Amino acid sequence: MPVSAPKPCSYVGCAELVRGGNRCDKHKRELRKQYDSKRESSTKRGYDGRWRKARLGYLAKHPLCVKHEALGKVVAATVVDHIVPHKGDKDLFWDSANNWQALCKQCHDIKTATEDGGGWGRGA
Repeated sequence: MPVSAPKPCSYVGCAELVRGGNRCDKHKRELRKQYDSKRESSTKRGYDGRWRKARLGYLAKHPLCVKHEALGKVVAATVVDHIVPHKGDKDLFWDSANNWQALCKQCHDIKTATEDGGGWGRGA
C-alpha cells in the first residue's frame, strides 16, 4: 500500500511535516487545550451523580460491548455511549431505551472520532 507524502501542519505559520492528519502533535495539543478551556464542566453537561448512578446501573444490565458482541466477541463494556450526541438536549441525554449503548473504551473512542467529529472542534 502506498504511503502518502508528508504535508505541512495546517496551523498557520507551522512548517512541521505530518502524515495521516492535519496538525502536528504540538498544535493538536494546543487546540485541544483551547477547546477544553471554553467547554463547560462535565457536571454542567449533565454527567453528575445522577448520571454516574444511572451509568453503573446500565452497565450492570448491559455488561458487554455491543460492537464486539455483534462480531461474536466477548469484551466488557466500560462506557455508556449516547448513540446520537445529545448536545445538551436533556430528553435525548436520558433516553436510555433508545439512545444509550454499552461500549468498551476502544470502541467508544473510535465512534467518537469517526461519527461525532472527535467530540470537539465540529460544533460539539
